Amino acid sequence: MWCADCEAIQRYFFDDTRFFFFVPTLETKAKLEKLFTSLDFDHQILDSHCITAICDHSRVEMLLMGVFGEFNGPEQSNTKITTTPGTMQLDYDAIGRLISADVFINRYKSIWIVDSVEQNRYESWFQPIIYAADALKDNPRIFAHEALFRIRDADDTIIPPGYVFSVADKSDLLFSLDLTARRSAIEHAAVANLNSKVFVNFDPSSIYDPSYCLRSTAAAIAKAGLKASDVVFEVTETHKVRNMAHLKGVLNFYRNAGFRVALDDVGAGWSGLNLLNELMPDFAKIDMELIRDIDTLPSKQKIVKHLIAGAKENGIKIIAEGIETLEEARCLAEFGPDYLQGYLYGRPELKGSLNK
Repeated sequence: MWCADCEAIQRYFFDDTRFFFFVPTLETKAKLEKLFTSLDFDHQILDSHCITAICDHSRVEMLLMGVFGEFNGPEQSNTKITTTPGTMQLDYDAIGRLISADVFINRYKSIWIVDSVEQNRYESWFQPIIYAADALKDNPRIFAHEALFRIRDADDTIIPPGYVFSVADKSDLLFSLDLTARRSAIEHAAVANLNSKVFVNFDPSSIYDPSYCLRSTAAAIAKAGLKASDVVFEVTETHKVRNMAHLKGVLNFYRNAGFRVALDDVGAGWSGLNLLNELMPDFAKIDMELIRDIDTLPSKQKIVKHLIAGAKENGIKIIAEGIETLEEARCLAEFGPDYLQGYLYGRPELKGSLNK
C-alpha cells in the first residue's frame, strides 16, 4: 500500500562490516592507510583511490571517529563510502549504496532513528485549529487538527521532531522518515475520532515522483476510511523551497485526488505573497515568529495585515499559528484570519492508540 522505494531503509552496518573508501586524492588514501595501521584494523588497498577495512560492530565507532578526525571538509564531501557484510566483495547492491562520507557519518548517528521506526516507537499527536470567530470564547469550535509526529528512542524518551528531521535530512533518511510520519498521521487519525479535518505534514523534497510516491498515500487514506475532503496536506519547510516546478507537481497531484493543500510558515524568509500567488493553496499558515508578541510589535502587525489581505484577495484561507496569549488572539482577531492555532487553544496530545 505504501511506496516501497521511499520506505526502504538501506543498511550499512552489520555484525562484521567491510568498509570501502573511494577517496579523491592519494594523500587522503595515505591518511586512511596510516590510521588503519595505527588502530590495528585489517585493511587492504584495492586501487590507487580505493581502500577497504574490516571491523566488528564494537569497533565501528572507533573507526569512524578516527576517519573523521583525519578528514577535512572537502575530503568528507568528496570521499564516497559503502559497505558489505563481513568479508563480502563489492557487488552491485553495495555500489548502489555509495554515499559521501559526511552523509555516512550522519547515517551512523541516526541508527537509533532506523531502530525506532522499525520497532514502531512513534505516534502522531493532534493539535486543534479553531475558527477565528470563536477566538475569545471559552469553548471555541474546532475546524481541524494538525497531526504532529512524535518518535521515541530506546529509553522511551520523545526526541524533539525538529532535531529528528534535521538528522534524517543529513543522513539521507528524510524520504523514509517523512513517509513514516504521513502514514502515522493517517493511521492515528483513523482511530482518533476527531470529527474534523486533519492536516498532514509533508516535506516536498521527500517526494521523488508525485504520481508514484503519493498514489500509495492516497490509497492508504481511503483504506483507513477517511474521505479526501477531510484531509489537508500541509507543505512544511516552505521557506526552503528551491524546485518550484516539483512542488507544483506535488500539489497538483493532491488536488486532482480531491485533497486540499496548505502552505506552512508563510512569511518566513522570502515565502510571502509571491509564493501564495504562484501556488494558490487552499490554506496558508502564517509563520509563528510573526505571531509571537504581535500585540506589542507594530512592525509584525503591518506584515500580518498585508499577508491576510493578500490571501483573502485570492480566496486563500489564513491560519495564524503559535498563539499563546489572549492579547495575541485579540490583536489578530482585528486582522481577519479565518482560523487560529496555538497553545492558547490546546497543546498537541495523543488521541487514541494503535495496536502495533
